Amino acid sequence: MRVLVAEAIAPEGIEALRARHEVDVRTGLSDEDLRAIAGDYDALVVRSQVAVDAALIAAAPRLQVIGRAGVGVDNVDLDAATRAGITVVNAPTGNTIAAAEHTIALLLALARRVPAADASIRRGEWARGPLQGVQLRGRSLGIIGLGKIGMAVAERARGLGMVLLGSDPYVTAEQAALRGVELVELEALLARSDAVTVHVPLTRSTTTLIDAKAIARMKPGAFVLNVARGGIVDEAALAAALRDGRLGGAGIDVFENEPPTDSPLLEAPNTVLTPHLGASTAEAQIAVAEEIAEQVLDVLDGRPARYAVNAPLLSAEAEQTIGPYLPLAETLGKFLVQFARAGVGTFTVELAGDLAQTESAPLTAAALRGLLETGTTERVNLVNAAILARARGITVVERKTSDAGGFPAAITVQGTVRGGHVTVGGTLAAGEMRLVRLNDYRLDMAAADLMLITRHRDRPGTIGRIGQLLGAADVNISAMHLARSAPRADALMILSVDDDVHPDLEAALRADEGVHDLWIIRLGNHR
Repeated sequence: MRVLVAEAIAPEGIEALRARHEVDVRTGLSDEDLRAIAGDYDALVVRSQVAVDAALIAAAPRLQVIGRAGVGVDNVDLDAATRAGITVVNAPTGNTIAAAEHTIALLLALARRVPAADASIRRGEWARGPLQGVQLRGRSLGIIGLGKIGMAVAERARGLGMVLLGSDPYVTAEQAALRGVELVELEALLARSDAVTVHVPLTRSTTTLIDAKAIARMKPGAFVLNVARGGIVDEAALAAALRDGRLGGAGIDVFENEPPTDSPLLEAPNTVLTPHLGASTAEAQIAVAEEIAEQVLDVLDGRPARYAVNAPLLSAEAEQTIGPYLPLAETLGKFLVQFARAGVGTFTVELAGDLAQTESAPLTAAALRGLLETGTTERVNLVNAAILARARGITVVERKTSDAGGFPAAITVQGTVRGGHVTVGGTLAAGEMRLVRLNDYRLDMAAADLMLITRHRDRPGTIGRIGQLLGAADVNISAMHLARSAPRADALMILSVDDDVHPDLEAALRADEGVHDLWIIRLGNHR
């Protein structure tokens, strides 16, 4: 496959990609030039300057994955990528330490007035009194956003003897307490903190999160730090508060517009301004490049990416539990839609046993992929499966139960069709996919690439005649399972076969007096 690296990343990442695929490094291209060549590539790697917009995505029908070498993905049109079934991945951990250390560096520079002291001594002055700073020990640091970087800042600030406050709706008080952070509401954090640092993504809800109203709630003389994304802090409101002496200083690494040629912060007093250096360490650049390369390779190999931005995410723990069941969920969805022979109105995914305690979204997406991929010409994957289902009027329901029917874990999918429903259940045994339920029939059979199912009268000779027809057509049977509700009532026979069942053979089987119905289920690459 072909990978286009459109912005410079560390050589280690490029070499990792080149070990597996053909890689072109073409930086500095205009938007028009990039669109002209994008259609030749299966993967695109960018940083923060290239705008991966809807037009570029439309020009790249082969594209499977977009890798953003960094944390933010605001230069990528996620909606357009998701509709196209393109996985977007970022590298949120590679620069964690670098960003945390830069935050502390800005805090220390403000507290000890390092830039002002440097400028003073270069002017030939020795004015120590006006440059008196403050100690951080015992002072309160308010951390907005307790993700990886926020927690890394907390660890380092705790080493300085600071009192730590945190605000994050996705973190529990117990999780925060493990890092020595008291979890509080945002208003309380602003009122109690001697310094406030933001570590959240730039979204609709976080844009100008630190505005004039938020600044008015802060302690007089407090510091403001931003090593996250430009736009989270209202630069005009911050500059006004610094000029008025309402705040004691600001350490800003990211800006609403970069470079910040017109930012009011350039003329504001008591500031330490740096040109987006949060991730700019040699170690971080290597880590980010390697992290993004690893995920691009995962997607190209058909595996879920650890940090997919627009797909169901797997935590490291969930990957161990859920990962092996993703192919099973997809297989069940594929089986159901072929057995149903009709459009599905409501699609229910039930996770049982051990799976009831895990994340359901990735397994549901995998089952939807199986359900949809044989009935559409659109690319269907874990990224866009839910969107395509909604577009087709399919209602998706998730259920969990502790009862796995005697198995450690199981997945059951059910689809409503023409007033009735079709149910298929499966589990894993020694790493092998096993079908354990088909409608009201209980069974235990390995899922095979090609399966022949008959519903027939439970009478002597019926199975023999079916076997003779298959033998005459040189179709080999590799496995068989029989299920019935009562003696001499209707029965179900599931055969795994090594050879395809061609139309003439299918017609002959259907014509047998004992056969009520017949299905050919293709789970592999048979056509």
